[in-house]
Amino acid sequence: MAVYRRTSRPRFTLLLLILTSVTLLTLSQRGSTSGVIGAVRSGARDIFAPVQRVVTSATRPVGDFFAGAVHYGDLKKENGRLRQQLNEEQGKVLQATDAERERKALLDQQNLAYLGDIPTVSARVVDASASNFQQTIEIDQGRSSGVAKDMPVVSGAGLVGRVIEVSRTRAVVLLITDPTSAVGVRLTGSGDVGVGSGEGQRNPLSVDLIASATVVKKGETVVTSGLQQSVFPPSIPVGKVRTIKKVPSALLQDITIDPVVDLKRLTFVKVVQWSPSK
Repeated sequence: MAVYRRTSRPRFTLLLLILTSVTLLTLSQRGSTSGVIGAVRSGARDIFAPVQRVVTSATRPVGDFFAGAVHYGDLKKENGRLRQQLNEEQGKVLQATDAERERKALLDQQNLAYLGDIPTVSARVVDASASNFQQTIEIDQGRSSGVAKDMPVVSGAGLVGRVIEVSRTRAVVLLITDPTSAVGVRLTGSGDVGVGSGEGQRNPLSVDLIASATVVKKGETVVTSGLQQSVFPPSIPVGKVRTIKKVPSALLQDITIDPVVDLKRLTFVKVVQWSPSK
C-alpha cells in the first residue's frame, strides 16, 4: 500500500523567509547600509508585498466602519441643521405668500366704485362663527369707529352681509348665506327686482319674486335693489345666476345665485356707514 508523505517544501520555504527576516533585522540594527543588504531588503519587500496587500484589503472595511461611526454624530448634527434651515426658508415663503394675499385684499378694498361717496370703515376679520345654525364673522371695529347695527358690510367683490351686534371695539356681521338673511336684489339684465335669501354656507342663495316671463341668463350679475327703506344701498354686487328653473303654469321662476364674495376666505372688509333713512 502506498504511503502518502507530505512534502517538506512549504515548511522549508517558511523557515527560509523567517531566517531572512531575522538576518535583515540584525543587519539593520548594526547599521549596515551596503548595497547587498539593500538589495536583499528590497527583495524581501517584493516577497512580502502580496501578503501585505491581502492584509490591507481585509482590514480596510473595518477601518472605514470605525471612521464612519466616529463621524456619524457630526453628520447627524449637520443633517439636523440643514433640515431646520430648509424649514425656516419654507416658512419665509409662506409668510411672503400670505403677505401678498393680504396686500391684494387691501388693494381690492380701495375705491369701491359701486359705493360712490358713501363713507366706510375698514376692518379686519378676527373670528368666524363655529355654529352650523348661524353664518357670522366678527370684525375688529365697533362703536368707537362709527360702526352701528344694520350697517352693510362689503369686500372688494361685493356684498358680505350686515352688522347685527356692536360693542365698543367689535362687531358681529351676519353673512348673506345665513338662512335668516334676506336682501333686496335686482337683475342687471332686465332690471326686475326680487329677494335673495340665504340657504346655508354650502348652498347658493335663492331668488324669489322674479316673474316667469322675465328673461334671465346664467351668469348674469345680481345687485342690491336699493329700494326705499332698504338696509342696503343700490348696485352692490351680490351674486351671479347659477340656475334658472321655470315650472309650467307657474307665475314665478326658481332662481339661485352664487355669492360674488368668497365668504370662507375673508380677511378685510368695509362697513358702509349707510342707514335706510338716507
